[in-house]
Amino acid sequence: MAAYTNASPVIIKRKKVISGGGHHGGAWKVAYADFVTAMMAFFMLMWLLNATTEQQRKGIADYFSPTIPINRVSGGGNGAFGGESIFAELTLPKDGTGASAPHASPENKSRGDIGTSSEGGENDAQNEAFEDIDQRLMGRGGESLVMENALRHIVTRITDEGLVIEIFELDDILLFEDRTDAPTPLLEALAVIISDISRTVTNKMAIEGHVRANPVVLADNPVWELSAARATRLRLLLEEAGTMSTRMSRVTGHADREPVDRDPMARRNNRVEIVLLRD
Repeated sequence: MAAYTNASPVIIKRKKVISGGGHHGGAWKVAYADFVTAMMAFFMLMWLLNATTEQQRKGIADYFSPTIPINRVSGGGNGAFGGESIFAELTLPKDGTGASAPHASPENKSRGDIGTSSEGGENDAQNEAFEDIDQRLMGRGGESLVMENALRHIVTRITDEGLVIEIFELDDILLFEDRTDAPTPLLEALAVIISDISRTVTNKMAIEGHVRANPVVLADNPVWELSAARATRLRLLLEEAGTMSTRMSRVTGHADREPVDRDPMARRNNRVEIVLLRD
């Protein structure tokens, strides 16, 4: 009896087994859902930045603006960006995100303005003068100073740089002798007319030459020399017609780098441009 009393007690330990591993909480699911939502919003933002224009982006920003727009740059007024657009070329470098152009464009150009609807009275007066020259040249307000067959070779447009008068070749009528800078009688007549019309303003002038690409690859490609020579020849024709040489701001040759026709060898790409620059 004494031996039995001194024996160690028997301890029975029962381990509770729970099937399924137990409940570990669902916080990770909430964090994962937030991450997926943020990624979806990020990719949607990147898609919108790539698929929309500046004006459309401003419209979207104005739609989600919580306040009444008081600044025409965006719906945010003069808040975090001080009234500047987040896409402005002058704002991007300051934010450390770089810029999309080597030289920052003016703020009105970054907002999508083309320059033809200027706010200042000076630009309005220049636009009116450009439109008057355009109408006199193309005959939109009456009889044109250019013969009807010659009008087929002229296209005009008003840009933020100024009034561009483009003179181009057609398959049947050339401006220069083929592959040379010798002008045809058509170009000489057009130079006299344009010189007379441009005397109504005192704006500086820029002359640009463009040529079509050669059908074969040449070891010595003359497109650069030819485009510059043709631009120079047009400058001389204008000066001989009475345009003052002091009005010439620049004369450049662009070779075949800026075609207006999808076919780089199309004769339509042979052209010269006279730009009446804005003051």
